[in-house]
Amino acid sequence: MENLLANCVEKNLSQFMFTNAIFFCERLLAEFPSEVNLQLLARCYLSNSQAYSAYYILKGSKTPQSRYLFAFSCFKLDLFGEAEAALLPSEDYVDEVPGGAAGHYLLGLVYRYAGRKNSSIEQFRMALSFDPLCWEAYRELCSLGAAEEASTVFGNNAFQRLQETFVTQRINFSEGANIDQLTDFDKASRDTSLWRTEHVPGENQQDLKIRQLGADIPPDTDRQLNTNGWDLNTPSPVISQVLDAPPPLLHKNMLRSAVEGSLMSVHGGRRIKFSEEMSAEATEGSGRRRSARIAAKKKIPMSQSYGKDSYRLHLSPSESNCVPSLSSMVEKCRIQSSKEATTSGQSISDIGSSVDDEENKNPSESSPDSSSLISGISEVLNLLKILGNGHRHLLMYNCQEALLVYQKLSLKQYNTHWVLSQVGKAYFELQDYFNADSTFTLAHQKYPYALEGMDTYSTVLYHLKEEMRLGYLAQELISVDRLSPESWCAVGNCYSLRKDHDSALKMLQRAIQLNERFTYAHTLCGHEFAALEDFEGAERCYRRALSIDTRHYNAWYGLGMTYLHLEKFEFAEHQFQLALKINPRSSVIMCYYGIALHESKNDEALNMMEMAKLTDTKNPLPKYYKANILASLGDYHKAQKVLEELKECAPQESSVHALLGNIYKQLKLYDKAVLHFGTALDLNPSPSDAVKIKAYMERLVIPDELATDENL
Repeated sequence: MENLLANCVEKNLSQFMFTNAIFFCERLLAEFPSEVNLQLLARCYLSNSQAYSAYYILKGSKTPQSRYLFAFSCFKLDLFGEAEAALLPSEDYVDEVPGGAAGHYLLGLVYRYAGRKNSSIEQFRMALSFDPLCWEAYRELCSLGAAEEASTVFGNNAFQRLQETFVTQRINFSEGANIDQLTDFDKASRDTSLWRTEHVPGENQQDLKIRQLGADIPPDTDRQLNTNGWDLNTPSPVISQVLDAPPPLLHKNMLRSAVEGSLMSVHGGRRIKFSEEMSAEATEGSGRRRSARIAAKKKIPMSQSYGKDSYRLHLSPSESNCVPSLSSMVEKCRIQSSKEATTSGQSISDIGSSVDDEENKNPSESSPDSSSLISGISEVLNLLKILGNGHRHLLMYNCQEALLVYQKLSLKQYNTHWVLSQVGKAYFELQDYFNADSTFTLAHQKYPYALEGMDTYSTVLYHLKEEMRLGYLAQELISVDRLSPESWCAVGNCYSLRKDHDSALKMLQRAIQLNERFTYAHTLCGHEFAALEDFEGAERCYRRALSIDTRHYNAWYGLGMTYLHLEKFEFAEHQFQLALKINPRSSVIMCYYGIALHESKNDEALNMMEMAKLTDTKNPLPKYYKANILASLGDYHKAQKVLEELKECAPQESSVHALLGNIYKQLKLYDKAVLHFGTALDLNPSPSDAVKIKAYMERLVIPDELATDENL
């Protein structure tokens, strides 16, 4: 009876019939009370998003497997102190964290969200030492800015570790070896799976036979720790080159699986006899990635009034940085793929399936092919080296280097959603919105059900002023998954582009309700509060974002802009310095840092503007504000020279012509002043700028002395 009920429960779990699994597991536990049946019921509760139920039934359990499940339940309930106590009863016994790599990874997440950065880094590194294929641990290290080179992490030591694990396991299991004969790492790997104890009829309850639970727990669905392609009507020249098949059908996904699923998936299993072959599969969850809000501004504000839109600065699409073109990257990948069909292009799933096929063979008929498995391990690690290096460069904001690394991938790997999202984010950080748009469009057309990176894509469309496409995208994302924060961020960006900041704020707050740890949603809320001139609310949102991710430089930039508006220039300097420390290649941050220095009467302001101009020659902001600073210092001839150069690059900017007209007025060249003031008015400036331009024109007729008297 026990085996029948247990098999029924595990079958229900594998078929996502969670309520049925809970029903029969409760019957099982009532008839055969044991620690292992209790763990099985906890798995059922966690699979059905009932972490509170698992928490209560596991509280007080002492076995390693129960401790891990209890810690996982605490983590989902934000009970970080209890989760740490369950995983690490004593700080003197770090190696006894239950769950092996998954346990260290979970403990790292607990430390990270508790604000203990150094401890979290240590745990993520421990997870990688236990299992080099724990990709999520490496992603977390990258997001914390503490990741080593991928060639080191996935190098010779990782190869030896995996070879020791998988090759030795295959040989030992095929010969029916006892678990005690496995290596220490094999035991650590086995600790990442729950073991079921079955009562043997005719013996004491203490005489137990160990059985592994091999069926994975389906990922839970009510928590989203990570964030980070879409379907658009506008055709892209890249699509026809890359898409070889129509995109898959669109399916609604009302409950989105979270990153914790990767933690749970190593803790389930089907019941098999001890003499049978056993294999543990580690599944990887989706990670969070971040996106940026800062870019050079298309419409330059007049004078030094920092307008609402300064929080969302970006370059004109025609002024984007020159980076490797998307079509050339894809073509290169296509050529490489024909040469690498059996090497770096082989995915982990392909290798895993080949291993499973070999393990399913009768050992008496064929011996284990260790050489093919070793070759597979090498290919997987080589693939992870490329992906790891690209991801690390991206999160260090070395975006050019990241794009070059991703070019090394085969076409089939390059055209996966995760890689396309990474490439799109790299183009976005470089303010190359056209290539970012093309890349995200390709990703969304191939994978319309994947939502990671959609928040960044909506920001790309925001900067491109694609109101219709952004609205269509937001509607489509909501139809795919209403419970995804990325979907509501897209809706918020759509309202923000329409200048409906109140509605945008409501949509972004919905995203935060769905996932309180979605950093980008907090930052976008700060931008909307700033647009509404609620700087106290903006500061609150930015600080909340930084409490989740201290390396989210967009929030530091937002705080700097807030203090700049409040004329707290020393505070603004400090925030911009912190933002530049994280992203030292942002000319936009350098530009506003220079403004803060100038307002603080610091002589380094002009040097900072020059540095910003050299960092990104396509960005017009440093030139404009440099001219503004020179004009305020009375050096009108140098300011005139800078603006004349800028006028050639941005002839449609009304603020450039307005400032140039004011300088010509100071130089008493009234004809040229009138010409540029008139040109500025013809370019449809904002209402506030139009009032200032008209005031400048009136002063051309009225002497300055009289104008001063009237103002008094």
